[in-house]
Amino acid sequence: MSEYRPPISDLMFSLEHVVGYPAVAALPGFEHADLETVRDILTESGEFMADAVAPTNRESDTVGAHRNDDGSVTTPPGFIAAYDAYVEAGWGAVPLPEEFGGGGFPRTIGLIIQEMMLSANMAFALCPLLTQGAIEALLNYGSDEQKKSYLPKMVTGEWAGTMNLTEPQAGTDVGALTTRAVKNDDGTYAITGQKIFITFGEHDLSEQIVHLVLARTPGAPEGTKGISCFIVPKFLVNEDGSLGERNAVECLSIEEKLGIHGSPTCVMNYDGATGYLIGEENKGMRIMFVMMNSARLSVGMQGVAVAERAYQQSLAYAQERRQGLAIGAAGKDSAIIEFPDVRRMLMTQKAYLEAARHLMLLNAANVDISTNHPDEATRTRADEIVGLLTPICKGFGTDLGNELTSIALQIHGGMGFIEETGVAQHYRDVRIAAIYEGTNGVQAADLVGRKLGVRRGSSFTEYIKEIGSLDKELAKAGKGFASIRTNLAASVDALGKTTNWMLRHGLQDPNSILAGSSPYLRMWGVTLGGWLLAKGALAAAGMGDAKLAEEKLVLARFYAEQLLPQGVALQGAATAGESDLFALDAAALA
Repeated sequence: MSEYRPPISDLMFSLEHVVGYPAVAALPGFEHADLETVRDILTESGEFMADAVAPTNRESDTVGAHRNDDGSVTTPPGFIAAYDAYVEAGWGAVPLPEEFGGGGFPRTIGLIIQEMMLSANMAFALCPLLTQGAIEALLNYGSDEQKKSYLPKMVTGEWAGTMNLTEPQAGTDVGALTTRAVKNDDGTYAITGQKIFITFGEHDLSEQIVHLVLARTPGAPEGTKGISCFIVPKFLVNEDGSLGERNAVECLSIEEKLGIHGSPTCVMNYDGATGYLIGEENKGMRIMFVMMNSARLSVGMQGVAVAERAYQQSLAYAQERRQGLAIGAAGKDSAIIEFPDVRRMLMTQKAYLEAARHLMLLNAANVDISTNHPDEATRTRADEIVGLLTPICKGFGTDLGNELTSIALQIHGGMGFIEETGVAQHYRDVRIAAIYEGTNGVQAADLVGRKLGVRRGSSFTEYIKEIGSLDKELAKAGKGFASIRTNLAASVDALGKTTNWMLRHGLQDPNSILAGSSPYLRMWGVTLGGWLLAKGALAAAGMGDAKLAEEKLVLARFYAEQLLPQGVALQGAATAGESDLFALDAAALA
């Protein structure tokens, strides 16, 4: 397995020239987060991830996490040392509020740190990632006392956090959960039930684990309206902040999985455990969505991050592996990077990676604008854009994770299928991301079922118009940009027509738009990627760096000519309706 190299130059280019980060750094509260400071932080963080975390990746896969007879969990070799160093360096605290010991940097910068950690070792990175989701839930809905008790040590990483949502009979249908929460005389709650698929539900990295648990109180309404959210710590916390007795929560088992073997995926049992209500009873879904929306962008970045690591390895292999003789080459053999189809695969990886990274950071920049911009209308519009982009980031980003790690394996040929090379680990590790935090089908349903109707569709149509407005700049940029302009215009036009179709059919025939929701999400992702790469190429053309300008133009043109046409081709699938999906009964599908 090749070493990991943090793509700092690509990240900084995206921040400065594509996603509008300088405007984020100018917002109130972010004055200390200028580009020069950010470059230094990201360079140092990247070195840490490459030196301290990345070396644990291979053994993380081969050794994995193990549950012991006493219910404790032992993480793979090197995890404890890497996590201690991570806490000491304070990397998890960078994007969190200074009030609780954080660095007060934008979410955008925190997401980049996440990318580099996920590339270094996805299984390891899931623990800090889930902790951040729990932190954001408490920041938004926790009482002052709860924030004081839990946040300072969660922000540093000394205490970890989890999300306990699903149950064996519920799956994605969170409203079907049955975990009970009965109020005690002292105002706490007794939590009883079982949760499955709990990432880092038990481990040896932190002294405390703060579980956020969804449960029902007696007499609560059925479905999602009757769900409440509780803090259920592994150890009770004394008044002086020290850890007290062990709570009645235990790990019954950990799952044997396709990948991410170093991450313990736990079955958790709550046997009358002491819990503390967050906010009000029956308002747990609001809290859950704070955790979920934070996690969905991070999971989209998982797809990018693991695909980046796989790309680096496949590029190195293509340069080293010699086989056959390329047309026009001299000697007895050629490196396989000299063959057109291998170049096509490498270019596909690189173009999609750059486009997807731009998309993730664009979403994060809008998150920062939605929370810190002084103008209310600007904050509201940024929040709308976040609502639009989040399911696309999660769905498109993780689909690409699967596709690009598969390409990396393909470049290795037969050796890619052999575990010795390590490339198969990337393919196995990233596969869960398309399932995490609401499957990609759920993301597509959210896009057309919840987000499309915002302001009766105007939120979407206005953004499509913004994408299309780049046409004027492309027209002035010269013949080198001609195919980019033509293909982007065609994709934007198809996206606009499909959006109008969705809006016309949504209320009268919701099954039809749900039937086309996944192709529609893909149309958005592909089109946004072409738009952002075109923006990058235009920016590079004006920077006075001929080499950089050529690289960005070629990448944007490759994407426009070979990948962007998918956007137009998917229009038929997105608007086909549901009749053929249900034309055959279940027996006929056998």
